[in-house]
Amino acid sequence: MLNDTLIIWGGEFGRGPHDDKGNGDGRGHHGRGYSMWMAGGGTKGGLRYGATDEMGDEAAEGKMDTQDLLATILHLLGLDHEALTYRYAGRDFRLTNVSGKVARGILA
Repeated sequence: MLNDTLIIWGGEFGRGPHDDKGNGDGRGHHGRGYSMWMAGGGTKGGLRYGATDEMGDEAAEGKMDTQDLLATILHLLGLDHEALTYRYAGRDFRLTNVSGKVARGILA
């Protein structure tokens, strides 16, 4: 079943023991380094792609922005994100905001 099904789990951002503003409330928002979990649907099993710094604040290896993630998901669903480009008011538009690269390192 996992050959044909892509499962994705993701959180909004991570929480940490320190805060962003220095007010000591311990509710840090780590929006520059968060986790996504994917299984099946053409992904490599048992792979960890990327890492954060030692505090978990920011991506340090295998950085992937939102457009890259979306381009990769669309690729796994059999869609070419670049083929979805349309022109409106003299500007190109697409779901990946005319950017995004497929993360080939996670493909089976």
